[in-house]
Amino acid sequence: MLEEYRNHVAEREASGLVPQPLTAEWTSQLVELIKSPLKGEEAFLLDLLANRVPAGVDEAAYVKAGFLAAIAKGEVHSPILSAENAVELLGTMLGGYNVAPLVDLLDHPALAGKAQEALSRTLLIFDAFHDVEEKAKSGNAAARRVLDAWAEAEWFTRRLKVPECITVTVFKVPGEINTDDLSPAQDAWSRPDIPLHAKAMLKVPREGVTQAESQIEELKHKGFPVAFVGDVVGTGSSRKSATNSVLWYIGNDIPHVPNKRDGGVCIGGKIAPIFFNTMEDSGALPIECDVNGLHTGDVIDIYPYEGVIRAHESGEEKVRFSLRNDILLDEVQAGGRIPLIIGRGLTDRARKALGLPASAVFRRPELTEDSGKGFTLAQKMVGQACGLPGVRPGVYCEPKMTTVGSQDTTGPMTRDELKDLACLGFSADLVMQSFCHTAAYPKPVDVKVHHTLPDFIMNRGGVSLRPGDGIIHSWLNRMLMPDTVGTGGDSHTRFPI
Repeated sequence: MLEEYRNHVAEREASGLVPQPLTAEWTSQLVELIKSPLKGEEAFLLDLLANRVPAGVDEAAYVKAGFLAAIAKGEVHSPILSAENAVELLGTMLGGYNVAPLVDLLDHPALAGKAQEALSRTLLIFDAFHDVEEKAKSGNAAARRVLDAWAEAEWFTRRLKVPECITVTVFKVPGEINTDDLSPAQDAWSRPDIPLHAKAMLKVPREGVTQAESQIEELKHKGFPVAFVGDVVGTGSSRKSATNSVLWYIGNDIPHVPNKRDGGVCIGGKIAPIFFNTMEDSGALPIECDVNGLHTGDVIDIYPYEGVIRAHESGEEKVRFSLRNDILLDEVQAGGRIPLIIGRGLTDRARKALGLPASAVFRRPELTEDSGKGFTLAQKMVGQACGLPGVRPGVYCEPKMTTVGSQDTTGPMTRDELKDLACLGFSADLVMQSFCHTAAYPKPVDVKVHHTLPDFIMNRGGVSLRPGDGIIHSWLNRMLMPDTVGTGGDSHTRFPI
């Protein structure tokens, strides 16, 4: 296994790529090696286990969580991995397969404290919340401390706040940058392999940008993170892969999560709405302002609370801006809008269970004044999905998605994101997967997706069409209820409102 893995590392390195995360098969072999390690390989084996296995509910994460749980409970032994370390590693897996063993360990006489610490930082708890609540009610002190930590939003307050001043080096791409420039359609097959797909970003040369990757690397030598700057950023097809590629160059590694990055700063004269949203989801800080005074190689200081950008050396004011809303600062601190929504929900749930009022830790959306006028049909429909009579422009809301569509060129990425979110079952009434883009002339990688993706969707309670069954939009539009709200992983999704 080690020989095979090192060959893989060398192969990827030759193309300037980091290795792929470990597969379930490699992880199974790694686990056996850790039980009886080869001399001199101990540190390498533990590093692979800690940092190169995907988190969430990936098949490899299942193997890792099962092994660590067995070590923690004393069912399996390793000369290089203690029960305490095993519990600590379980705590780095975000949620999913690690949660049940950690909840069980709250009853362990020696490891309850470690398990409590691990669960306090874990967000993707979902239904396991009831198990922790039950243990707390029946007098388990460690479980009670977990509830307290969730109620106090320790998962959030332990993370660094957005600094008063962010110093970055500008990488500016002139003109309009659409998502096909950042994630070309002809490279769609490589999208789930984020480092590989990122090599296709801006591959068509334009004024001032000939070799984006090497130019960005050069700018990093100035000693500051690089900010992606453009006149108009992220128009065109709504591609999460475009955000993935940008963040691969300007974002930060996520501890214990291989080949994914979050954070970073993106500045645009205009940032397309869906691209702005996917940036928010990934913990980046998107800023809209006049970029005429910013040029590649400039080192600038961004003051997010003041809303001003200055030249780093001279302190000269370059431009003023205002964030789209203050909640952006919470989203960046939480590591993204998705972790913030899930974490805030967990904190609210814990406070309700403990009989506490709503948390004051988070910035809450400002309520817009009621104009006294009625609602349009669309406002009523979105309102109904939020349990409200209607919604108004500028209101923050989290509507219930009744119908969700997923198609095949984005399907493998959607699968990876669902694994990261520890999804083992869908809450939406209809989740439908189609194969309408790759049914004709499939590449070998598409054929593999045709065979593996349907089971993934169906095991979680979704409906999977087969190649040749037709187009996702016509199926959804026949099946959805017309007064409900939904979404689709495709720019052409149009529900018949």
